This record gives sequence, structure tokens and C-alpha cells, in this order.
Amino acid sequence: MGIVTLAAIALFILAFGLISGRIQKSVITPPMVFVLFGLLVSNRVLGVIDLTAENEIIRTVAELTLILVLFTDASRINIRNLRREHNIPVRLLSLGLPLCIIFGTLLAGIVFDYLSFLEGAILATILAPTDAALGQAVVSSPKVPVRIRQALNVESGLNDGIALPILLFFISLAGAAEQTETSGFWIRFAAMQLVLGPVVGIAVGFFGGKLVERAGRTEWMSRTFQDLAALGLSFLAYALAELVNGNGFISAFCAGLTLGNTSRAVCTCLYEFAEAEGQLLTLLTFMVFGAVMVLPALDQFNWLIMVYGILSLTVVRIVPVAISLIGVRLEKGTHLFLGWFGPRGIASILYGLLVLDKVSFSGSTEIFTIVIITVLISVFVHGLTAFPATNWYAARMEKMKDEPDMEEHVQVTELPVRLPFKKG
Repeated sequence: MGIVTLAAIALFILAFGLISGRIQKSVITPPMVFVLFGLLVSNRVLGVIDLTAENEIIRTVAELTLILVLFTDASRINIRNLRREHNIPVRLLSLGLPLCIIFGTLLAGIVFDYLSFLEGAILATILAPTDAALGQAVVSSPKVPVRIRQALNVESGLNDGIALPILLFFISLAGAAEQTETSGFWIRFAAMQLVLGPVVGIAVGFFGGKLVERAGRTEWMSRTFQDLAALGLSFLAYALAELVNGNGFISAFCAGLTLGNTSRAVCTCLYEFAEAEGQLLTLLTFMVFGAVMVLPALDQFNWLIMVYGILSLTVVRIVPVAISLIGVRLEKGTHLFLGWFGPRGIASILYGLLVLDKVSFSGSTEIFTIVIITVLISVFVHGLTAFPATNWYAARMEKMKDEPDMEEHVQVTELPVRLPFKKG
């Protein structure tokens, strides 16, 4: 990366920061702005950034971002409150997510005859996780009943980590099917990835969190280094898992989930970091998405990809959500609202890069292209509809607030939200 590129990025971040308060109150979202800036400085427009998706810098940024996203999102979830109060996201994750992958796989088989069944499953799994930050007005608006906005928040925080082992499983099967290695190799690979990663992550999250908590309580560790230690635990979980041939990303997710439920004091420091440096890294990923990935994907664009992307964001999401919520007695508008706001964002981009970089099978490039086009549609469509849809749904709920037994208005504990802006 040259000095001109660095200066351009720095100036853009400064300029964006100067108007961020205004943007926060508009239909424009930070990911939209960073994607557009990425397109502007790409090698085909201004030529400031001239990299490819396989570049080492891109891979490093993607891996660091994925580690932090998985770790911090998981650390926000209080499992006790989840079991006791949040039955909607539990249903979305336990039934809606698998159905979304199944429907997406079937749709891929119908639309793309050049993808195998396993490649279709990989594509569907990459596009299954949601990113609540793309529709920040939805999960931060006090006009939306807390139970509904928290359902989307919790679902987004956990579904990327849950989808990852499923993705690795399908990747292992795809590798075995193409016989790039023996079947025994892929069985061992899957077992070690899916077992050692969680074991290491749980150990790092528990013992590391307790150590940092105790050092902070006895004032052996300053507040600044508690922030750094929380960050260090995520990278430690990743690195140790990779050293023992486990999956570092699964380890980071399990470490965050463990830390968030055993050492809450440490998590407070982590949230403060995630609201600044962590979110900057996430938005830079959207910039890289626009600068490096979008235009090459558009070169391969065709109507089949458009059809799949639109159906993936609508039918493949909305129908599983409706099925998973049968029996909860939610209003039909709520089903539609929860189904529509399943935007695809940072996790899908990073999982797509993971497949492109680390896996060798015939359909990996085509899968990556489909993912990029689908996420591009989602960034702008979900971003632009967040405010209007929130106002429509809030008005609908306001008219029904006096109706008895309205499940939407049941009060639940609010969990921290991952957003580019803090509320207020």
C-alpha cells in the first residue's frame, strides 16, 4: 500500500467523521458510504487502490476483522437471558437458520446448473448469516418494540458463528468429493477443526477472562491494558487453535461466548474497543469490498446471479423465518419485518474470502462472485429501506399497543448492539 493510498483513506475517514452525525439521522448507512468510496478509489476509476482479492493485505484485514467480529459478537450474548427471555432468536437460530441453508441450497441447484450440490450448500451457508448493522435504524430505534429489535440483534450476533462449522463441514465434503486428498484426510480435518477449535476457545475465554478480571480487580492491571487484554484474548484463541490444527475462527467465537458469560467486567472494556477501533476495521472491510471485489464480480454478472441474489434476500429468508415462528403468536407484519431485515454483510464477505483463499474446488470463484453481488444488493436495499420500514412497523405496533396479549410488547433484557454508531 503506497503513501498516496494511505493518505486518501485517512482523509476519507476524517471527512466521514466530520459528517457522521448527520449521516446517522439519514437513510444513508456507513457501509453504503464506505462501499461507494471503495468503488471511487478502485483501479478502474481513480486508480488509488490497485489490489486483488487474493492480495496478502486483503487477506490479513479480512482475517483480523473476522476474528474480531466473531469474538465481540459472541461476547455480547448472555446465554442465561437468551434461554429465559429471547425465544424468538432461539427459534430463528435453531430452525430458521438451517431452513435458510436448505432453501438456499435447493435454489442454487435450480438456478446454477454448473454448481454441484455441495457447492450450492457452501454458497447457501455463506449467505445465511445476517448483519444487523446494515439496517442500524431497525435495531437501534426505540420505536421498534424491544423484543423485536433484540431478536434481530441476537440473531445477527450468533448466526455467523453457528454457520461457520456448517460451512467447514460442507467444505470438507466438497474437498473429499473432488479427491484432492484422501477421504481419511478430510475426516480428520473436519474432526480437528470442529472439535479442537471450540475446546481451545472455551479454555482461553474462561481462564484468560478470569485472569484479566482478577488482575483488574486487584489493580495490578490498568484499565487501558484491560482493553488490550480483551483484544489479545481473541487473537490468542485464534492462534492457539491454529497451532493444534483446530479452526481459529471457531475458537475465537467460542472464546467470546465463554468470556461474555463468565467475565462480564472484562467485556465492558471489549465493547468500548469494538465501538471505535473494531468498527473502523469493519468499515474498512466494506471499503475493500467496494474497491477490490465489486467491479470484478460485476464483470461476471448475469441475470441468474441477480435472480438468486434477490430470492436469497427475500423468499429464502422470509419463508424460514415464518416457519420458525409458528406458534409464537406474532402479528403477520412482525413476521414480514423480521424476515425482511436479514441483510447479508460482513460475515458473508469474509466467509467468501475464506473459501476463495483457503479452498480449492471448481466452483469457488463462481460462489465468490454470487456472494459479492448478493451482498452488494443487500448493502443498499436494506440500508435504504431501514428507516421507512422502521417507521411503518412502529406505526403499526403503536396502533396495536393496547390490544391484550400482544407478544411483540413483552419486555426483555436489552443486550449490547454492534453498530457503526452508538445510539444517541
